[in-house]
Amino acid sequence: MDLALALVEEDRGRRTALDVAKHLVLFLRRPGGQSQFSRALWSEQLSTDPIRAAVEAIHADPGGRHDIGDLAACAGLSPRHLQRRFTAELGVPPGGYVERVRVEAAQRALEDGEEPVDAIARRCGFGTAETLRRAFQRRLGVAPSDYRDRFRSTTTGGSR
Repeated sequence: MDLALALVEEDRGRRTALDVAKHLVLFLRRPGGQSQFSRALWSEQLSTDPIRAAVEAIHADPGGRHDIGDLAACAGLSPRHLQRRFTAELGVPPGGYVERVRVEAAQRALEDGEEPVDAIARRCGFGTAETLRRAFQRRLGVAPSDYRDRFRSTTTGGSR
């Protein structure tokens, strides 16, 4: 795969090679010892409307307040019942799901913009750059700034 991406980069440029690598969930140039980055597709069909309502609320505003009480109210369930049903249906508790969605939102922001990491952290619901860094380390095994360096979309015409 590394050779194939190098050939794509040589023939079609860095931007195309980066797009192919992201589509295939690969590094353009893979460093050793790093986990692969995969933007999860959270589009599985949910079997119940209350859980769907909670998930839609999370996706509508990843940086919003999504504590168990707020999500339970959105779903029309008690917090304890939401916790059980959410985990049973999605295989992850609501807090873990919220963190995943927030990390994905931060990934997109890091790839597509020049906004400072601390501003991205606040906008995506992490509060501080340190909290964002810890979530990235836990989920992706890399710091947000390193992620940005590897996956930033270049808007200028040439290669970086």
